[in-house]
Amino acid sequence: MPEKSVSCSSFAPMPAFQDLKIVFFGTPDFAVASLQALVEAGANIVAVVTAPDKPAGRGMQLHASAVKQYASSQNLPVLQPEKLKAPEFIDELKKLNAHLHIVVAFRMLPEVVWNMPPMGTVNVHASLLPQYRGAAPINWAIINGETETGVTTFKLQHEIDTGNILMQTKVPIPPTDNIGSLYHKLMLEGGKLLVATVIGLAENTIKELPQADVATTIKHAPKIFKEHTLIDWSKGVVNIHNLIRGMSPVPAAYTTLQGKVLKIYESHYEQTPHDKESGSYDTDGKTYLRFAATDGWLYVDELQIEGKKRMPVTDFLRGFRA
Repeated sequence: MPEKSVSCSSFAPMPAFQDLKIVFFGTPDFAVASLQALVEAGANIVAVVTAPDKPAGRGMQLHASAVKQYASSQNLPVLQPEKLKAPEFIDELKKLNAHLHIVVAFRMLPEVVWNMPPMGTVNVHASLLPQYRGAAPINWAIINGETETGVTTFKLQHEIDTGNILMQTKVPIPPTDNIGSLYHKLMLEGGKLLVATVIGLAENTIKELPQADVATTIKHAPKIFKEHTLIDWSKGVVNIHNLIRGMSPVPAAYTTLQGKVLKIYESHYEQTPHDKESGSYDTDGKTYLRFAATDGWLYVDELQIEGKKRMPVTDFLRGFRA
């Protein structure tokens, strides 16, 4: 679809942007950027829903989510339900009489919540839907070697990440990007796109696009588990390098070296024939550590060996005995 495409729609006129009563749902810093963009644009946020405070750190002190911290700094009302179907929470939402709910990086909403407001519920997703539906769209876009991704705003419906597309914006993925850098770019773009989307909804200028109308083969983005982070040296070096980019800095792709877990954060590669066994390593003991893949060598640039801190490969090799 055209980037940020809008046209007239048929639903009844709604209040102006500043008069729309909005309930915002979100938890991590990715959602903070969207909430902040709305606040700075003058949106009327009548409540913020986020996760309950959780114990963390050595003392297991209760810590508020990033969204709660920001919302509190802006004196926004905060709701922290344990269960989203709890009658008392549903009653609280109904009393707010919101025109629109917005969800960014939050857990799955029950229908009684997302179907409550007259304008429905808008979600911000870090991909160009219908591509990369799922929990980890940024990771999988890099892992699969994509050179472009983006952000989509869409209306929630029963099936996850399948609702009608409202607006999209494209974001290039340069070879130097990893999950950390691309996450930050999409986080900021998501905030901008969300504001444009809410304004478009208020002005009745957005035409919803069913995802079924976008004829394409769907690539999915399932949740990342530990088995996804293990490097398979029987694959090509480009695939392995992209896996490392797509997992850096968190959770980090890993292999083993002399019986210890070795996390790799940065790498480069050389596609060249060799006769070494896949997964075997080679080093000059000073400047490089490389692993054999099927079609070349994967050079480790930054790493963390089990029990040590993250460091450049040259620092690691000073104390390494092959």
